[in-house]
Amino acid sequence: MEKNTRSLAAVTQPTLLILPGYNGSGPDHWQTFWEKKFPGCRRVEQRDWGRPVLADWLAVLDAAVSQAGENTVLVAHSLACLLVAHWASANPRRIKGALLVAPPDPSEPVFPVESVGFTPVPLKRFTFPSVLAASSNDPYASLAFSRRIAAVWGCRFSDVGPLGHINTSSRLGDWPQGLKLLEKVVSPAPLPFGKFGTLISQQSQ
Repeated sequence: MEKNTRSLAAVTQPTLLILPGYNGSGPDHWQTFWEKKFPGCRRVEQRDWGRPVLADWLAVLDAAVSQAGENTVLVAHSLACLLVAHWASANPRRIKGALLVAPPDPSEPVFPVESVGFTPVPLKRFTFPSVLAASSNDPYASLAFSRRIAAVWGCRFSDVGPLGHINTSSRLGDWPQGLKLLEKVVSPAPLPFGKFGTLISQQSQ
């Protein structure tokens, strides 16, 4: 039994890099809840959240991954999903995986015109495990687009229901459904330890 209850940090616990999208993630965003709740979780701070320039965002992300190491899981929302796709397409660094939530479709009229360099969407398959979560009523992307891009990137796809853009307006708190998806990235095979959030909470005590 002792073998099965070893520290999660010694077995599978990754560094979680929180990657907010356009305009960042505010205090009531599920990404912010995760950042505060879990050890080994930190936000990648971009220089300008309101005027995203891909080249700048890529440099900051790559530096963060380089510092965090291979046992890293990227937790991306919205525009940051496209950031991860561009990074994965051009970068050989190895990571543990990625959770991509609500990637926007650049062809939609609501796509932020302030963003520079994020199109076209990369069509290269990821070299790391990934899960893509999409909402059935997201104004920034149709479910068909989300399914298609998940297939192209090689992500496991999850339709999480009508949650809008899966952001602050969705009022998800720490989003337990998302934590279950994160667990699939952290450990695709079932762990003997229990749920991901429970494990981290236990370790922090």
